[in-house]
Amino acid sequence: MTGDRIPPFLFGQVPCDSAWAGRAAPGRRFLFAVRASIGVLLALMLIGAALPSPAFAQANFDRPGGDYAHSKVPSGDPAICALTCERDKKCRAWSFSYPVPNSEGALCWLKNAVPPREANNCCVSGVRGAGVLETRNRRVEIATDRYGGDYRSVTVPADGQGDHCKAVCEGDNRCRAWTYARPGYAGREARCFLKDHIKPPRRKPGFISGVVR
Repeated sequence: MTGDRIPPFLFGQVPCDSAWAGRAAPGRRFLFAVRASIGVLLALMLIGAALPSPAFAQANFDRPGGDYAHSKVPSGDPAICALTCERDKKCRAWSFSYPVPNSEGALCWLKNAVPPREANNCCVSGVRGAGVLETRNRRVEIATDRYGGDYRSVTVPADGQGDHCKAVCEGDNRCRAWTYARPGYAGREARCFLKDHIKPPRRKPGFISGVVR
């Protein structure tokens, strides 16, 4: 060392002479501000972790039992069923059932209990206050139509993810995208629309789309 003095405040010591006090004050204020900012950020993170996560409905799940009322859903939109439950104080959970051949069409079932969920492609279900989560990723786009670009449509077996329609498209080199319509949304049977042009996606309940190439 050459005789330079190390500022005592770097070691958490309070300088006792007036010369160091004058030079140390700005540094101390800066350190205090940094520590205060870190404290605020940590508090906000703890508050965020304590807040409940938003609830979402489960596609391809049913909640059998506890029904006290049901009604038709002419639009075929599960979100309407979720909203109906939200507006009824008696409702604790709901199930939306997709149309099937020879049925009344899409139905909304309101429940005065919260039955356990069961995997079933027939339905979308949730608890009161749960919004409808519609999956959209590179593999599948739930509640989505890619209108236009069709060069062929075929009847396919009904399923909850449009897997049969996707397989037909993947097996046809001309096909670049596909849209699957559940039974009751584009006719009595499930329908697959093959497309040689990729059109923009738009929300449409009862339809599932995807891009393959």
